[in-house]
Amino acid sequence: MSDFVTRSAYPMIPFDDAMEILSERIAPLAPHRVPLDDVLGLVLAKEVCAEGPQPSFAASTMDGYAVRADDSVQPRRVLGEQEAGQVLDITLQPGTCVRIMTGAPLPKGSDAVIPVEWTVERDGWMQTETPVEAGRNVRPVGADLAAGQRVLPAETVLGPAEIGLLASLGMVEPRVYPRPRVAVLATGDELAPQGQPLLPGQIRDSNSYILTSAIRTIGCTPQRMPRIADSREGLRDAILAAVAQADLVLTTGGVSMGTRDLIKPVLEELGDVHFGRVAIQPGKPLTYATVRGVPVLGLPGNPVSTLVGFEVVVRPVLRLMARLQARHRPERDVRLRHGIRHAPERLEFHRATVEYREGQWWATTTGSQSSSRLLSLVGANALLRIPQGVGNLAEGARVRAIMIQEPECEEPSCPD
Repeated sequence: MSDFVTRSAYPMIPFDDAMEILSERIAPLAPHRVPLDDVLGLVLAKEVCAEGPQPSFAASTMDGYAVRADDSVQPRRVLGEQEAGQVLDITLQPGTCVRIMTGAPLPKGSDAVIPVEWTVERDGWMQTETPVEAGRNVRPVGADLAAGQRVLPAETVLGPAEIGLLASLGMVEPRVYPRPRVAVLATGDELAPQGQPLLPGQIRDSNSYILTSAIRTIGCTPQRMPRIADSREGLRDAILAAVAQADLVLTTGGVSMGTRDLIKPVLEELGDVHFGRVAIQPGKPLTYATVRGVPVLGLPGNPVSTLVGFEVVVRPVLRLMARLQARHRPERDVRLRHGIRHAPERLEFHRATVEYREGQWWATTTGSQSSSRLLSLVGANALLRIPQGVGNLAEGARVRAIMIQEPECEEPSCPD
């Protein structure tokens, strides 16, 4: 019978040191071309310049009649109708005009457009009392973009307007940093698949659903792998299968110090473990390893530890891999509406709701902070960052709040 080891082989490192190790070792994914329909939220890898002017032809900005501005003949004979998307083989002479639609190219010989509401047409002749100067109601060549003009710089995050601009330039597969693919491995003999009755001692798998949903919220692609029992061989095969198809692997459970916590030994066998404990609560057994060049993050099995770990560790890592510069949730200085008990050995992420009242921001706990109580995160809009080395906090004490429902920014901030 082997001895049971009760002391971890991994030193417990500060949270900021763990994040620095991750930022130094994990790089953005290599850019490649992605279809325009799939680039929303991705980062442009190379600047885009207009190959030619836009528009490439002078176009009408109104429904009306294309005319020669120096032509004073009344009425003018209507030679035809110029619609968008075609070019009539017509050249205007004095005393003539062409009915024209918005966006249509100006016929040869014309240099202005009279709006239709300022005209009367009868029997093929157009009458107007409105003179126009050259260029009136005309969008000239290059009015939107000049040839060679830089349209979008590298590192641009592509939203609807940017995607529309790329489409107008005919760029159907821009070069971007791709969406990270994330494999999710939920471990544990105690996990029961959804849809099946619980046997004695079993619990339902919620962690894989937590992680796949969280991954989708930031535009990455999750892959839920089959549930893994607590066996070294099964874990080894599952991790190798995951790294073969993913850019990042997330495991939940199996990273503590029990006899069935086998994730760390398996990762040591397959690759390099860079850290195995972090001084945070919840989530102390957080593990980071590399297997065949693919980063693997091992999260504890308690649901709150999983979701908090995703929020404060995995989310910024995935945004780094996607080359997004905005990686941090905004932070605010807040005051406590009640006291909080805190063990000073670790940095604590305390679940809370933050609201603005009486000219300042106030934080209220969501109740029991047990790492198995997922309800403590339902409705929470903040994680109170209670520093390592600080003991119990009294009512009215000031702390930093990470605003987990607000968009990321480039540096943690304290918005008004």
